[in-house]
Amino acid sequence: MADFTDEQLLEIIDGGESDRVEFKGSLSGNAPDKIREAICAFANDLPKHEKPGLVFVGVGDKGTIVGESITDEMLLQLANMKTDGNILPPPSLTVEKRTLQGKELAVIEVQPSNSPPVRYKGSICIRTGPRRNTATEQDEIILNEKRRYRNMPFDLQPIPTSSIEDLDLNLFNHYLSQAFSEDVLQVNNRSVEDKLITTKMISATDELSATVLGILVIGKHPQDIIQNAYIQFLRINGCSELDDIIDESKIQGTISDMLKRIDEKLMLYNRVSVDILSAPAEKRREMYPLGALQQIVRNAVLHRQYDKTNAPVQVYWFNNRIEIVSPGGPFGQVTVENFGKTRQVDYRNPNLAEAMKIMGFVERFGFGIPLSRKLLRNAGNPDLEFTVDQHHVMTTIKPKEIE
Repeated sequence: MADFTDEQLLEIIDGGESDRVEFKGSLSGNAPDKIREAICAFANDLPKHEKPGLVFVGVGDKGTIVGESITDEMLLQLANMKTDGNILPPPSLTVEKRTLQGKELAVIEVQPSNSPPVRYKGSICIRTGPRRNTATEQDEIILNEKRRYRNMPFDLQPIPTSSIEDLDLNLFNHYLSQAFSEDVLQVNNRSVEDKLITTKMISATDELSATVLGILVIGKHPQDIIQNAYIQFLRINGCSELDDIIDESKIQGTISDMLKRIDEKLMLYNRVSVDILSAPAEKRREMYPLGALQQIVRNAVLHRQYDKTNAPVQVYWFNNRIEIVSPGGPFGQVTVENFGKTRQVDYRNPNLAEAMKIMGFVERFGFGIPLSRKLLRNAGNPDLEFTVDQHHVMTTIKPKEIE
């Protein structure tokens, strides 16, 4: 946003709404939904501007700066549109308060996505001049083609040795039912190949190679193709890796399979004490709040580096702590220095993030660590501890004292 001077912003406003510019006088009524639609359309960048789109809050339809009280709460509300899970995959945007002609306004700058199509509540929003529309089948083809020639994240890279035969189409149909409403599915007459392309499970109709995302989410045997995509679980009866191992499991399968199986392990070993003395009804006390463990493990699977390493996600359960190791250090805006200290959010695997949201393993983006901390604090456990470098992130969770 610092690249735009006041004069440049005023010139953009004078030019009126377009396929790169949206005005909203305030956040009242359905304005938040319309802003999300505009963010989605700018991220898709169907006209191929390769430039950011701008949403001005505090500017009327005719380009008049009406002024709006731009509070920190409003800026947070606008910034959260990136991470509230309604726009998938999460868009890249910044929000800033500016003062033009003596009046306050908020400016949202949306970068074109490198992995279109982007959806808002399941619909692919595009921009035709100043009008918002829903993408046609031909529009989707254009967006899919754009994806092929951009610098795609690793989770969208095609795997040349794979094909549709490596994907479980029954599982894919279940995924579609989670991703789209019944009304959308009933009117959608596209071929299976077209649906796989649009959902980014295969790369393109002339290649039909499965993507990394496709193998991880609906692959028949994911670890045959992406060997490091598993969770190594150890239950160690002691406080050192040299102590006896009472459970060693290599948890494999699709992302959904792995997360469900690791949940079973977490519940199995989360020892519960029963208090029958301090209250008329018995109380059950777990060593760890299950939700906190789930959040950190899911974060590790989502944010891990899948390329250039042979390491799995590691969950080592000792008697006095749990260590969860995610291969690959911080990514993008998240650094070694600010990890766990701010709400900076970035995605090494943005399309996997979209899929995990669709499958119900992510509720809101960027809230895994804050939510885990809250759950631990409420349960009386110590705070999370992080060991972070450029090659891995290790999260240590300690139990509360059980009498």
